[in-house]
Amino acid sequence: MSTRMPVVFVSHGAPDALLKAPQAVACWRDIGRDIPRPQAILAISAHWEARQATASLSGAPETIHDFSGFPPQLHAMQYPAPGAPALAERAVALLTAAGLSAELHPSRGLDHGAWVPLSAMVPQADVPVTQLSLVRNAGPAAHVALGQALVPLREAGVLIIASGSITHNFGWLNWQVANDPTPVPQAKEFADWVATRAAAQDVAALLDYRSTPQGSASHPTEEHFLPFFVALGAANGDRPTRYQPPFTYGGLAMDAYVWRDPAAAD
Repeated sequence: MSTRMPVVFVSHGAPDALLKAPQAVACWRDIGRDIPRPQAILAISAHWEARQATASLSGAPETIHDFSGFPPQLHAMQYPAPGAPALAERAVALLTAAGLSAELHPSRGLDHGAWVPLSAMVPQADVPVTQLSLVRNAGPAAHVALGQALVPLREAGVLIIASGSITHNFGWLNWQVANDPTPVPQAKEFADWVATRAAAQDVAALLDYRSTPQGSASHPTEEHFLPFFVALGAANGDRPTRYQPPFTYGGLAMDAYVWRDPAAAD
């Protein structure tokens, strides 16, 4: 019997992570090497929100440089992976069957939340990939439900990669330093709280994260944490492994999580 593909969540950091966060990049590279090679990738990024869950039909997704003020070499980077329109259609069908509103987009490419970590995880850009949006104005519970509807994709060799941030308060950032060995205490407190609750599989507590001392401060807006909840739903009870590259700019926790099917262990 085949085992389910893992589910991955990465904190993608600032757009210049590929240039200034070598330990995070090494972590993403290690994750890519450690997991089975997928037949296709479904990427969920904090940088695409739509009125309903939307998957891209693009056969050759554009590398979207959705940022400004960063070095020219970052703007020159490309991630020329083939698209996965059949996967987009399957994802929308699963969401619709679960009673969730979903639609297809004819041409949407890959934003930096997707292509930046994928550049390290699958550097050959030779695995078909499509991107699925978050749902605008929907909270954590709705995104857990979205992830739960996508679980059958794991049985079909699809790697679900959710990309956001465990902490995302720009007021905590020191743009003069990239890898900061002394993170903002509030950011570390919240990142450790998430790790504890995730290890305990305490979904109820995670859904109520804004009631914790640093929850709202860690996420003045929710979009960068919502991909974590998609991954949590798609994990379907699998236990996570936490990866802890150093914080970037003092306030961005770069934690990554991988949920693996226990049956896949040797």
